[in-house]
Amino acid sequence: MWSLPLVRHTDVPQRVTENFILSGYRFPNYSLRQCLASAFCPTNETGNFWTHFLPIFVFAFHFLEVFTWEGAPEPSSPFFYPFWNYFLGVLYLLLASSLAHLLNSMSLIIREICFFVDYGTISAYTVGSSLAYYYYIHPQAGIPEIGFGGQNNSQRERLNTDEEAWNSASSPTLFQVFFESLYIPSTCLVAIICVVTCCNTRQRWRKYRYAVRTLVFLLPFFISSAPVFYRLLSPSANSASSSSPHVFSTMAAFFYRHCFWLVVSAIFNISKIPERLSPGNFDIWGHSHQWFHCCTFLSILDELQMIKVEVRALLLNPALVLSSVMPPRLPGPTLWSTYGVMVLLQGCIASVIALFGWQAYQIFAPEQKKLKGH
Repeated sequence: MWSLPLVRHTDVPQRVTENFILSGYRFPNYSLRQCLASAFCPTNETGNFWTHFLPIFVFAFHFLEVFTWEGAPEPSSPFFYPFWNYFLGVLYLLLASSLAHLLNSMSLIIREICFFVDYGTISAYTVGSSLAYYYYIHPQAGIPEIGFGGQNNSQRERLNTDEEAWNSASSPTLFQVFFESLYIPSTCLVAIICVVTCCNTRQRWRKYRYAVRTLVFLLPFFISSAPVFYRLLSPSANSASSSSPHVFSTMAAFFYRHCFWLVVSAIFNISKIPERLSPGNFDIWGHSHQWFHCCTFLSILDELQMIKVEVRALLLNPALVLSSVMPPRLPGPTLWSTYGVMVLLQGCIASVIALFGWQAYQIFAPEQKKLKGH
């Protein structure tokens, strides 16, 4: 199990090979135990596994820090429902990606299913991000009342007056209507479209598959980031938000870094640098997919910090949560509007994966029988 020979790109089926990676391949007939053992052996997938498996623990550490803040509600509070859904989206993404790279040598069919699941978790992550953006970042997001038990009557009267003034002075814009009614459904629909498109690249457009998979996720990025763009581009949105100028500038800095790392990761994924420049020298360590993984995680980490900045602002300024961030017509997060959305999305994605998995079985089952005798 610990000494299975690795083969070159000429000794495995063509669809198993990666551009400019010439050696370090595992033949696609490993057992589950052999796949797990290969995580500790130098193959061309070892780095791909660890660059998304180890970040799970780094992300969890930074995520759990929020619950140690003074004045933070209980972790089970509805206030944190969107935050937990964001955590689940990131966890699914990192875990599915690392396991897909570790287990894809069991068979050609399992290889296809592994990456179908990988694409599905990327889409689930974008919706998890959207829920966090909706409830924590946009100035009109609905946040449940927290920490108001100690307010006196004069404070409550002032908050009620502020709410009435906000409602009478505000006329819904097109973006506000979109955000209140269509934002979350749109992110879910686009997520499903992205899964279907990426799964299709396993059979079609294979020459341009990396470019297609990278570019197709630009759409969910722009839609899910709409609340952030609105905050950045609309002075009225910033003035109505719970953030001070310092908090706003910090949030913007993390978002720009988040975008920077996404761009760098896209460049690595499409260009196939450095292995393109020196085929065979980056087969095990240092090839583009490992850098792609590192950059995507750095983008997620900056996104988490951006969300934490806004969560802290809401916790430190609960009066502003009521007066400007939570108009009465917008509800706070509920089990259905957060976990329910994610469960429904996962059901749709699972149906898509099942359909493409059945197609993959029909295509690759005959070929896999031939490989068993290898």
